[in-house]
Amino acid sequence: MSTAMNFSSKSFTPRPPDKGAFPLDHFGECKAFKERFMECLRQSGYESAACRQSAMAYLECRMDRRVGQLMANEPLEKLGFKDLINEKSEEKPEKS
Repeated sequence: MSTAMNFSSKSFTPRPPDKGAFPLDHFGECKAFKERFMECLRQSGYESAACRQSAMAYLECRMDRRVGQLMANEPLEKLGFKDLINEKSEEKPEKS
């Protein structure tokens, strides 16, 4: 009885994760947003819920920077910011 296994019959094709991994921001296009977010985290004792506005601004920056393809466009609602978007629209004065 042979204990050798034949692994050549199946091939594995790697693919990048759908979400959760970003290319590095080599040109620092969103560095200011990242620094604001990190400062917020330090001031809040690393309580991420207190820094959701900063996190949303950082992700918006990454999606807007298409040259470096820092992040694919994704609706902010799908990224967990629906409540902040609703707050933004309520703050805007109505035009009459």
